[in-house]
Amino acid sequence: MRSEILFIIIGMAAVTYLTRFGCLVLFRYTGIPSFLHGWLKHIPTAILTALIVPSLLLPKGYLDLTIQNHYLIAGILAAVIAYKSRNIIATVGLGIMVMISLNWLDKL
Repeated sequence: MRSEILFIIIGMAAVTYLTRFGCLVLFRYTGIPSFLHGWLKHIPTAILTALIVPSLLLPKGYLDLTIQNHYLIAGILAAVIAYKSRNIIATVGLGIMVMISLNWLDKL
């Protein structure tokens, strides 16, 4: 392995460790402030949205809001089921079944 790659890996590990360790040291005695705690609880939703929305709206590299966008249709139906049922198995199962059905109907 080249030495540059090894130094990059070590550097990334050090930065990751120091950022996590720094938060532990900073808030060890005082705890996390309430304003920061309220803000941090929205991070998982923001990250998940940032990962999912481009896949649904840009499946071919450009904005596709047509009925031919199977990802968008399956995503909307899965979101409705997730909101109504709060059941991850039902949400994932319906999303997969809708995608399979739409792809099968598209090939006919």
